Amino acid sequence: MSDKTGDRSGDLWRAYVPVAQIPETGLHRDIEADQAARQAMAEAAGLREVSSARGSFDLKHRSGGQIHVTGRVQAKLGQTCVVTLDPIESEIDEAIDLIFAPAGQSGPQIDAGDESDDSEIEIDDSPEPIVDGVIDLGRLATDVLFLAIDPYPRKAGAVFEPQVIAADPEDHPFAALKALKADPDNRNAKKPRDK
Repeated sequence: MSDKTGDRSGDLWRAYVPVAQIPETGLHRDIEADQAARQAMAEAAGLREVSSARGSFDLKHRSGGQIHVTGRVQAKLGQTCVVTLDPIESEIDEAIDLIFAPAGQSGPQIDAGDESDDSEIEIDDSPEPIVDGVIDLGRLATDVLFLAIDPYPRKAGAVFEPQVIAADPEDHPFAALKALKADPDNRNAKKPRDK
């Protein structure tokens, strides 16, 4: 099942999943950002372009009304090398493992008897809030994508080499002292004017 970007409401990428519609057996959702959403993301992140952005998510119920969301966000970005200023392409492939809970619920609550997963789950101290009974996978994917962007992308093999300019030997902080030393009686110094 693929869910294209819908209502923007001033935001970049939206893909709503009502918690009430998640079956007890769980839900798989694939989403992909359309051209308008990718362009808005590129502008917001200061990128040349976002040529593709997609997410794949699995949502499972936990105790206390919590939802465990796992998946991946993948994107192809057009950036500019900070060294050469050449256009470069970057790829993002980030794993997601989060707990969402009804707004106001504090701390993680995990089913003690839920041993269906053999993998260990790392849970942050505070779950993400479920707002108005909805989880927005588009916003989640956008946040993950933005956090994964390299703020200083470099073209392969590009190395910053600072430009070294030979300093004028007479232009340094102690040049005035050197002049005084050369003229110890200070004969060439300008006399202050009388007011």
